[in-house]
Amino acid sequence: MRVAIVGAGLAGMATAIDLVDAGAEVEIFEARPFVGGKVGSWIDKDGNHLEMGLHVFFGCYYNLFGLMAKVGAMDNLRLKQHTHTFVNEGGKIGELDFRFLTGAPFNGLKAFFTTSQLSTVDKAANSLALGTSPIVRALIDPEGAMKTIRNLDSISFADWFRSHGGNNGSLRKMWDPIAYALGFIDTENISARCMLTIFQFFATKTEASVLRMLEGSPSEYLHKPIVDYLEARGTKIHTRHRVKEILFEDLGDTTKVTGIVVSNGETTETIRADVYVCACDVPGIKKVIPQAWRKWSEFDNIYKLDAVPVATVQLRFDGWVTELNDAQNRQQLQQAVGIDNLLYTPDADFSCFADLALTSPADYYKPGEGSLLQLVLTPGDPFIKEKNEDIAHQILEQVHKLFPSSRELNMTWYSVVKLAESLYREAPGMDPYRPPQQTPISNFFLAGSYTQQDYIDSMEGATLSGKQAAKVILAHAEQLKAVAV
Repeated sequence: MRVAIVGAGLAGMATAIDLVDAGAEVEIFEARPFVGGKVGSWIDKDGNHLEMGLHVFFGCYYNLFGLMAKVGAMDNLRLKQHTHTFVNEGGKIGELDFRFLTGAPFNGLKAFFTTSQLSTVDKAANSLALGTSPIVRALIDPEGAMKTIRNLDSISFADWFRSHGGNNGSLRKMWDPIAYALGFIDTENISARCMLTIFQFFATKTEASVLRMLEGSPSEYLHKPIVDYLEARGTKIHTRHRVKEILFEDLGDTTKVTGIVVSNGETTETIRADVYVCACDVPGIKKVIPQAWRKWSEFDNIYKLDAVPVATVQLRFDGWVTELNDAQNRQQLQQAVGIDNLLYTPDADFSCFADLALTSPADYYKPGEGSLLQLVLTPGDPFIKEKNEDIAHQILEQVHKLFPSSRELNMTWYSVVKLAESLYREAPGMDPYRPPQQTPISNFFLAGSYTQQDYIDSMEGATLSGKQAAKVILAHAEQLKAVAV
């Protein structure tokens, strides 16, 4: 069975892995000059590694970890302390500390009920909301809880939280930064289903809230092992190949794809296969779906989905920004020092950030240089049309407010990467519009984290969608062979 996959992000490559393992012949076509999709990274002309976001691997990324283990990439992850750290203005640190002798649910209860990020009043309100949530049911009936959570898609997390006794103080100080980190939108605009899905994992599985980050850049430490695995099994991956058109024919009451027209520089070619998979993001799939297909709700509903903008900023310094206690240590350049973990903040335009020179040193630490902060600007709307230089200096001032001691240091380099459309907007009421992997077109399938799957738009969601696409293709393999004839 010959399979053509459009898109070499995690969804497309996860689909490919399961298909080649089952004996399929796979070819992947990617418009960008590199693989990885929204997890893509590349090297600029000066040797700096750039990314389209900050990529953190939660312990509940079970499908992604399974994929990484298969391709030999699990050793490329660096385990972080089991605590979620918040940095407030003036360098004040708050924590959701999951470190506890016993595991779930007690470590989660301890983290949320004792968090130093919230006042006593906020903690009480927070505890009331979480104590009356489906998360409690999840402790004894995870599937039943998940059914309840799915039914909360029509309400925002903020509205749900307040209706269960939560208050705005908790939302602003803790939940908004987490919501921005997960979906690039705040709690007033993100679905309760999205947030509570994550919390269910955190509550029921000790390892779910554990954080890991890559040893270095995604291109080297995540994508290369995947590409090597696929190419060793005969998969051809073509970058800079953009799909221009999907060819199809109607055969009575069925429709099938007969080919895809792919650009390669100034020329085009038509690719023929037995099965076709579009593993794109929301803006990508909208560009390639034939307008005639909108007669089917599975395709028309995609146009009801929206994507959110995001900007990712890198700032390099001549010292160590997150070293809060020792001025001498902060200014030396012999070794990396500071907070080696993912960081959240409610007091800046970036929801989450990290010092990659500490967290992922293989590609981001440079001898003789200091911190490399990678900061995700959310909401990204105000920044898309701003000049990169203005953005960098605006964010630098916010870094100084969070870390006053960083004013002693100089910013030596910056980078700004903008995506006008990134993750799909997980707003209330959007979940019913997410398409299944199987479509009304007999030999055409979808993958991508925006498609139907019980996770958020994330690396795990993308991987899961790809595995689901491969599963349904393989389940209909005999029928697909018949269609191809």
